[in-house]
Amino acid sequence: MAKNLDYKKIAEAAESYRADMTKFLRDLIYLKGESCEEGDKSRRIQQEMEKVGFNKTMINKQGSILGWMGTGKKLIGFDGHIDTVGIGNRNNWEFDPYEGFEDENLIGGRGGSDQLGGVVSAVYAAKIMKDLGMLSDEYTVLVTGTVQEEDCDGNCWLYIIEQDKIRPDFVVSTEPTDGGIYRGHRGRMEIRVEVSGISCHGSAPERGDNAIYKMAKILNEVELLNENPADAEIKGLAKMLEEKYNPEYKEANFLGRGTVTTSEIFYTSPSRCAVADSCAISLDRRMTAGETWESCLQEIADLPSCKKFGAKVTMYKYARPSWTGVAYEQDCYFPTWVLPADDVITKSVEEAHHNLYGDKRTSPKVEKEEKKRAARPLTDKWTFSTNGVAIMGRHKIPVIGFGPGAEDQAHAPNEITFKDDLVVCAAVYTCIPTLYCENLK
Repeated sequence: MAKNLDYKKIAEAAESYRADMTKFLRDLIYLKGESCEEGDKSRRIQQEMEKVGFNKTMINKQGSILGWMGTGKKLIGFDGHIDTVGIGNRNNWEFDPYEGFEDENLIGGRGGSDQLGGVVSAVYAAKIMKDLGMLSDEYTVLVTGTVQEEDCDGNCWLYIIEQDKIRPDFVVSTEPTDGGIYRGHRGRMEIRVEVSGISCHGSAPERGDNAIYKMAKILNEVELLNENPADAEIKGLAKMLEEKYNPEYKEANFLGRGTVTTSEIFYTSPSRCAVADSCAISLDRRMTAGETWESCLQEIADLPSCKKFGAKVTMYKYARPSWTGVAYEQDCYFPTWVLPADDVITKSVEEAHHNLYGDKRTSPKVEKEEKKRAARPLTDKWTFSTNGVAIMGRHKIPVIGFGPGAEDQAHAPNEITFKDDLVVCAAVYTCIPTLYCENLK
């Protein structure tokens, strides 16, 4: 146990800010703000940071809000994205997605779990560190409310690292973790496949060359990548779970196998009475340990029908302007990352949790949530993707995940988060920098 940490006092301090954190989160939900529309939320977070005594705050040129607490040498980041997805069909919501609601246990509203609550807990954790005199010359805390994650996860951190020249020693991702500590997730990439044909009048299709029919054969083979075993003619993606095909098979088994699905289809044709002269698809490719963007593109290009029809296989690019008008172009490749189970960061976060709340996941007093969390180990991984794809995936800065809320609330109607999680995360965050610095010695 860290000599200079009073865990009971830290837990009590976090609990004392329950009402402040609830109000702050509800304010952020009310301000709306999908990707590239986050300006009001950046300014509101900056206001809260200044109110609780951050040493310095800055909204960068891309529009993310950054706040520093302390003046020590090591820089320890706490990241949360502040954009949300849309609400979808309003008829699926039982309450106003932005007005939201609260009761004794819950806060409802778009972005509560995914993932405004993480920023709220991190801001108040920094305040608790200051309140309790825990800041030292060993570390500075950086809290970031980042933009455009839902549009292009990690793009905001590419900008922070490459343009702002800010490089933390490690980053705690505050994405929702269902009460768990997450040390990685699969990567992903966005692939485009195109084939050409020759149009003709639909009354005599034999005169043309139908691009849609070509693509139909390719689509069948893409599906086989998900379904086939490792030893089939078209080897299934499950092959990466085997040592024979993947030196990183152990981490692949931890993260889960890769997947591929067709997410969009496009075509061109002179009319509805003609043969299609081109067809294209978008593929969402989830990548496990041991897979690279090159290997994934080649895997599609090597499909028998792609070879037969001369398909063009490429990766999408992202270059949408932020709410400030800055566009930071990147390939739509979001690398897999995984922090070792025995890393000092993993151990420090586990130690913080164990000393505060024990070795099991905490849960709010919601029966469904309690059962779900009780069935899972404390240290695990995400199903979805996070800004860690840029921080650790591209730039090799270690990332660990611990955040309020639930993964299954992300992008869902009637999104809720949990007041207890806000408190628990604020307390655990408060302990992490001190434990990390001690464990390095």
